Amino acid sequence: VHEKAIERFIVGLSEESIGFLRREVYKRFFQLAPAGQDHFKQSTTRLHFIADKIIEMTVEMYKQPKRMVEDISALGLRHVGYAIPTELFSPFVSGAVDVVRLLTTDGNAEEAFRWSLTLVSKILVRTILEGSTVVMKAVNTNSDKALRKAISVAPRGRRATDLLNITVGTQSISPLYWSIESGSLNCAKAMIEDLLTIRADRDNYYYGCDALFNRHPEAIHRLCVDAPTLLPALLDGLVWRSRIATGGRALEQAEITMMLLHIPKASIKPLK
Repeated sequence: VHEKAIERFIVGLSEESIGFLRREVYKRFFQLAPAGQDHFKQSTTRLHFIADKIIEMTVEMYKQPKRMVEDISALGLRHVGYAIPTELFSPFVSGAVDVVRLLTTDGNAEEAFRWSLTLVSKILVRTILEGSTVVMKAVNTNSDKALRKAISVAPRGRRATDLLNITVGTQSISPLYWSIESGSLNCAKAMIEDLLTIRADRDNYYYGCDALFNRHPEAIHRLCVDAPTLLPALLDGLVWRSRIATGGRALEQAEITMMLLHIPKASIKPLK
């Protein structure tokens, strides 16, 4: 009943009504939660796109609930990186439902929209709460000191996992890659240095090289493209693993880079 009611409502909207819905959703939201304006600084076109996607999700939640849960969980993990306060979701839902109430007299359509958007909101909140680890909170500050403090409480055997993988349900995000994408290069450098630091206890040595390249086999290429300033930190850590001696010395950083990037040996020039 709800699926048919919300489909009738969406299909029956005129261009004028759609434009009103796009504008009024944010107007009501900002009235209910003024702090939300600090998190919606995009262009009007982008805000309208977000409003359209929200309406689309409320319909798709009835049609393909399993796929939508996965998609919304992935969206929630991205919101972890955006540092979105979870208390903003409730007023957004309330504002959107108030606007829909102005556009329809069909009680089923209003209730269908309310139920679906509330469910989307709850999934996002759960994902954000589970994914907001101390490492991700430190990444949002771009402070290497905060990152080192956050990871210092992790056991030696879990440090690499905490820096490379946050999983909620079937979705996962890499704090290292997110710090690179968001421009938090101070934190990214601190992560790389921590991963490639050798630690030990009575029984084991811990060194995050294998964990790094198992999670991100393309890490060298990614840094070359998006964050070349981080390459020295990575290569300094990898020198510990250099077992090849040439003329009585271990390979230098540039030579290791050439090997990792599969550049022909003939093109490697001696370093001064």
